[in-house]
Amino acid sequence: MKKSDSIYKPPLPGVTRRDFLFMTMATFAGLTLASPSVFAADAMRKKDLPSGTVTIFEFSNDGKPKGAFQVERIVKTEEEWHKQLPQESFQITRHAGTERPYSGKYWNLHSKGIYRCICCDTALFNSDTKYDSGTGWPSYWKPIAEENVEKIDDQSFGMSRIAVSCKRCNAHLGHVFNDGPPPTGLRYCMNSAALRFARSEA
Repeated sequence: MKKSDSIYKPPLPGVTRRDFLFMTMATFAGLTLASPSVFAADAMRKKDLPSGTVTIFEFSNDGKPKGAFQVERIVKTEEEWHKQLPQESFQITRHAGTERPYSGKYWNLHSKGIYRCICCDTALFNSDTKYDSGTGWPSYWKPIAEENVEKIDDQSFGMSRIAVSCKRCNAHLGHVFNDGPPPTGLRYCMNSAALRFARSEA
């Protein structure tokens, strides 16, 4: 078993009160996933950014860096995103939804590779930083490149959290918390439906 596959145990047994509340709300949201009204408040649902360029770091599927590239932001209409994405991925990435815990296809995946944005294929996380957080969502202790993600203040559901989105296309990915393992102490808690796993070719 690889070090990245080991189970990280938080300081206190079980999940925290915050995670319990979040999982309860996520379960409710998952049961009514087709209805946009159950998703995060409009204040958190940041509108698509204007067109322009951003710097993105690209990686091969085995995690090797290819360098930094200036790329065009990807901005599409609701209708265009809806046609491109599966329904669950559309609601999560474009309307800040949350899948039910333990329901996503990647929460218990331990294969080697990288996780890309399902909307624009930007590299987001390396399997080497993935760990079992015990929450039922794929969790990582850092992104593959800080430049590839954006952090947004999220005050929805009466909680203060930091939402994480894709830098290139503004897709909502999940949230980051300060209760992760060393060396960063962070837990990037992501939605499987916002990701596409690319298996390492090495």
